[in-house]
Amino acid sequence: MIILDDTLLSDELFDISFACDLNACKGACCIEGDLGAPLELDELPVLEEIYDEVSAYMTPEGINAVKEIGTHDIDPAGNPVTTLVDNKQCAFVFFDEKGIAKCAIEKAWLDKKIDFQKPVSCHLYPVRISRYAKFDAVNYHCWQICDQALVNGKKLGIPLFRFLKAPLIRAYGEEYFEGLEAYYAQYNKTQKK
Repeated sequence: MIILDDTLLSDELFDISFACDLNACKGACCIEGDLGAPLELDELPVLEEIYDEVSAYMTPEGINAVKEIGTHDIDPAGNPVTTLVDNKQCAFVFFDEKGIAKCAIEKAWLDKKIDFQKPVSCHLYPVRISRYAKFDAVNYHCWQICDQALVNGKKLGIPLFRFLKAPLIRAYGEEYFEGLEAYYAQYNKTQKK
């Protein structure tokens, strides 16, 4: 574990190579599991505000789930999460022409219909953040559906933290990411000794 600012980071962010391969996994992280993606409290009103634009990209099942439950649900621990369709896929999923699950929120953002890319927890996956009173724990979430991303990352030589550069900057800022790069440079020196 390393400490940077108010975060405690798993060494796996530097030890593991990772690069999503959507052709292999088909976006399984958006359709597998038993809970929706974690949401920040300040994202809840944003989801409400952008829903009309986003719904144009959603599946009928996703739209029905939002009509029934709302733009977010509450997990057993009392935390907000994205709404699911039949306790499986995220309500905000759509499928492209290759059958790959993609995010309707991000598609609306890419089409410049909204200015919110997607929930930060989705952007950061396979990293999950656990918030505590004095620090955030930043950990790698190991799930077999991402096995091909590990192979792809190793082939491309991309450490996990670099694959997540944009969302880490979004979550903690440019200076924070520069600190991760400085740590990684030092870490590599000590590994080569």
